[in-house]
Amino acid sequence: MTIEVGSKIEGKVTGITNFGAFVELPGGTTGLIHISEIAEDYVKDVNEHLKLNDKVLVKVINVDDKGKIGLSIKQAVNRPKPQQQRRIPQISMDDKINQFFKDSEEKLAAIKRNQESKRGGRGFKR
Repeated sequence: MTIEVGSKIEGKVTGITNFGAFVELPGGTTGLIHISEIAEDYVKDVNEHLKLNDKVLVKVINVDDKGKIGLSIKQAVNRPKPQQQRRIPQISMDDKINQFFKDSEEKLAAIKRNQESKRGGRGFKR
């Protein structure tokens, strides 16, 4: 059987390491599921998600020049696409504080200009 990138195949877990799991595919070839491709959530220990001889559905995500096969469990699952939602921009507290200081400085500058014009401005001698 030819292994093609993008195909979904069922295989059997034949080895577990701290960086992923090896899966035997039909035809006797073996591929690796990297720890980052096991589940959507953070995976600290592969053994919490997979056991030896588990049958898993995987997606072939790459085949390199040396014949190494990269697999993914999380990409093999068909997830519905999230609905497009109109996002309301979130304004952080830092943005609000910065805007407050900017507005305050502008108001103080306007008040000073107004007071100087009433007193005759700078350098005016009576």
